[in-house]
Amino acid sequence: MNKKVQLINLGNKDYKETWAYQEELFQSVIDTKISNRREEKQDETKNYFLMVEHPHVYTLGKSGDFENLLLSEKQLEEKGATFYKINRGGDITYHGPGQIVGYPILDLENFFSDIHKYLRLLEESMILTLKDYGIESGRSEGETGVWLDVGTPFARKICALGVRASRWVTMHGFALNVNSDLGYFDNIIPCGIRGKGVTSLNVELGVDKVDETEVKRKIIHYFAQLFEAEMVS
Repeated sequence: MNKKVQLINLGNKDYKETWAYQEELFQSVIDTKISNRREEKQDETKNYFLMVEHPHVYTLGKSGDFENLLLSEKQLEEKGATFYKINRGGDITYHGPGQIVGYPILDLENFFSDIHKYLRLLEESMILTLKDYGIESGRSEGETGVWLDVGTPFARKICALGVRASRWVTMHGFALNVNSDLGYFDNIIPCGIRGKGVTSLNVELGVDKVDETEVKRKIIHYFAQLFEAEMVS
């Protein structure tokens, strides 16, 4: 089992280009697995972790509802945002500047064969990262992601999750609001969930800007710890 994970920092990159790159890596891992089984080989499968920040974009998961996007095509243009219907789970979400997005492309059979455990560990890496900033967060039953003040009228989401998996290989991932412009969430019903708010780390800390490089370091640290992975730059 190969527990090395290649960390690739893409900086600020267009969503569609990043999605194509994800698909390329995802398919390469699947192809190795198919070849191993067909030819009875034992070639190691590779694991990747892409970190990126996107220009303003809305994405809708395969089971999502178009009505959760509250903007017309013209209004999207006016806001400088794009929209894509994509092949992950979940409903609609927003990506943009000030948000840390992570796309782990893992062969889970290198770690464990349990997609629910995978999602819970992704959430846990965010929960532990936020705890380092004095922010207590957790899970909301039946609602994937990381939340604050769960079970109160003030429940609000700080991190969204949406993944795709095939042959135990994952793609897509998480989006943590760090210095996000939360106004962009007003144009959707986030994750298709009505009546619950969205927040970001800088808002919760009451500061103008949080050091995103430091947040990334913490996420990577906890991810490596939880998955017992060796991160390779």
